Amino acid sequence: MPVKINPLLELLLAARLHDPFAYLGARMEHDRGLVRVFYPHAANVSINIAGRFEPMARIDPAGVFEWHGKTLPAMPYLLRVEDNNAAREAIVRGYETYDAYAFLPQLSDHDLYLFNEGRLRQAYRTLGSHAIAIDGVAGVCFSVWAPNAERVSVVGGFNQWDGRMHPMAIHGCSGVWKLFIPGLPPNSLYKYEIRNRGNGEILLKTDPYATRYELRPNNAAHTPGSVETAWHDAGWMANRAGWDWLRAPLNIYEIHAGSWKRHLDGRFYSYRELAQHLIPYIWEMGYTHIELLPISEHPLDESWGYQTTGYFAPTSRYGSPDDLRFFVDACHRAGIGVILDWVPAHFPQDAFALSRFDGTALYEHEDPRIGLHQDWGTYIFNFGRNEVKSFLLSSAHYWLSEFHLDGLRVDAVASMLYLDYSRNQGEWLPNRYGGRENLEAIDFLRELNIMVHQEFPGALTLAEESTAWPAVSHPTYVGGLGFSMKWNMGWMNDTLSYMRENPVHRRFHHDQLTFGQLYAYTENFVLPLSHDEVVHGKASLLGKMPGDAWQQFANLRLLFTYQMTYPGRKLNFMGNEFGQGREWNAGRELDWYQLKYAQHRGVQAALRDLNRLYSSVLALHQLDFVPEGFAWVDCHDADNSVICYLRRANDDSFALVVLNFTPVPRTNYRIGVPAGGTYQEVFNSDSSYYGGSNMGNMGHIHATGKAWMGLPDSIVITLPPLAGLVLSLEGSHHITVLTDEV
Repeated sequence: MPVKINPLLELLLAARLHDPFAYLGARMEHDRGLVRVFYPHAANVSINIAGRFEPMARIDPAGVFEWHGKTLPAMPYLLRVEDNNAAREAIVRGYETYDAYAFLPQLSDHDLYLFNEGRLRQAYRTLGSHAIAIDGVAGVCFSVWAPNAERVSVVGGFNQWDGRMHPMAIHGCSGVWKLFIPGLPPNSLYKYEIRNRGNGEILLKTDPYATRYELRPNNAAHTPGSVETAWHDAGWMANRAGWDWLRAPLNIYEIHAGSWKRHLDGRFYSYRELAQHLIPYIWEMGYTHIELLPISEHPLDESWGYQTTGYFAPTSRYGSPDDLRFFVDACHRAGIGVILDWVPAHFPQDAFALSRFDGTALYEHEDPRIGLHQDWGTYIFNFGRNEVKSFLLSSAHYWLSEFHLDGLRVDAVASMLYLDYSRNQGEWLPNRYGGRENLEAIDFLRELNIMVHQEFPGALTLAEESTAWPAVSHPTYVGGLGFSMKWNMGWMNDTLSYMRENPVHRRFHHDQLTFGQLYAYTENFVLPLSHDEVVHGKASLLGKMPGDAWQQFANLRLLFTYQMTYPGRKLNFMGNEFGQGREWNAGRELDWYQLKYAQHRGVQAALRDLNRLYSSVLALHQLDFVPEGFAWVDCHDADNSVICYLRRANDDSFALVVLNFTPVPRTNYRIGVPAGGTYQEVFNSDSSYYGGSNMGNMGHIHATGKAWMGLPDSIVITLPPLAGLVLSLEGSHHITVLTDEV
């Protein structure tokens, strides 16, 4: 008569056991205690009973061992495992461990309910790997969402990457699998082996909630280590909570951590080395914030971080999570904010990561018409799936909470808002109302912004959004998306298009300088001269400028003068500030050697002084987002390619800005001013200190008493070639405006 084989044993040996606790671990069976374990690489296994190890019987040659007793052993019970590798090494290895199936890891039903509802904003505290102790035994608790799996196992060097050894148990109908593995040391490498229940496909996946990964090209996750960084930024965080960011200066230096500077042998600077070298530079240059291109873990250097695979893990290229905490803390102690470029719009198709995570379209849409970015070859998050919403909200929460970051620049918002983004007719699916708006993504973005502003006072969200979508930076309670600010892509495109023109032809494109005022206060705008404008054959900022070398540098200084005095917060990508000649290349450091040359040093000095002027002069930043902060003095002088405007503050102080976009000096140039008195030339981009021709107004200009351009007085000045002037009224700052139309 054939021996009847336990079907659960068959499933275990076939690595298909859905509920390992139904077969492994301790239980009462036929009124006797039974302990069953599975160690396929062991020669012998013993169990500690009342202080003495008793051998367990091998009941299957594949490595199933049992112990029987009158009662159950004291929980948790200790095992001694002998790994017989005599055929290989002629040695017998032994170790002691608690049985993983002697523990029932505790997951909060309430947390899992919120997770399945899309409302668990700190899912990283529930899912992923966590060092905990159960019944006094230290180990690691693993939890992963894989609702369409037949079996999920934790694999790593600790079990020879054998998916049969540590199968996980599913928690009710949540789709979340769990297992506590005792004795696992910090920084152990692990992955999840997943068997799809539909077709039996075996997948080897990294943990979506892991907080640290191996250095690429390897991609296993690390179990958590201890957090060693002590924060010293309590003062900064308290001040940030009361920060009036609508009226305070914001001047961002955008950097790619891997190519700002490198060691002579090509190695990256670590987070700690960046703290040592970057922070003094930022402070000296007068920026208020650093914006890091994505440092979330990513496999491909060439993606600059925009193809994220680790949404809770700083990339190991530059060090550990503690090293990043050290960097942010050092920035805060120096009075510098840190913003993270964050990518919730899409993720790459790498098989080890999120794509088809449990063998199905889990984080993405199944239908490529809504699930695949055609331009980038990446998957689009399924924003309508609650667990995906919990994942992304928790990622944002994690960065702001665990690393004290001061804001998130949200990448590719336009691609999230429109179902037909970069698609032809017939290549996209409409929403339930027949429209092109991605309703689920809109809801997600609003929830994201509500969360950030509620839970992290003073933290910013900045949208890279390139369309005319209304109210991106308006509060959600008035129908907006709720972002703090939005990149002004229209200003950037118009300005760079204008600056590329030969000055002879600029008179025909004058509206590119003036049109922006028609919409300048519809959003809280940031004026970006970002990394996107200095790659892929677009040339560097300096390379975009027309004319000979002298004119190119003069044009660049003029561009910065315009940017730093025009309404809107400021952003410049690294290398812009000293006029790097070539396009940005992420594979090498910036061309710092160019600072040996006076013209590059001049650009750097000009932008440094503009940065400081912007932050120190109230009129240049306080009313950036409202029309009361700006007034044209003259926007009609297209023939001379000159514009002139006032920037104002609430205390009636003002700055007068005059910009000459031709290489022709303008002498005896009369402009209207709001008040009589003496005007001081506080900045001149043509100064010899900046590499200019040193033409100007000897520092001071006296009003003539003659009304002009609808203003009560006027001054007569010299306009240097391809240059900008910033003038302020000495003494009284009172403004009298005769008419609103100038």
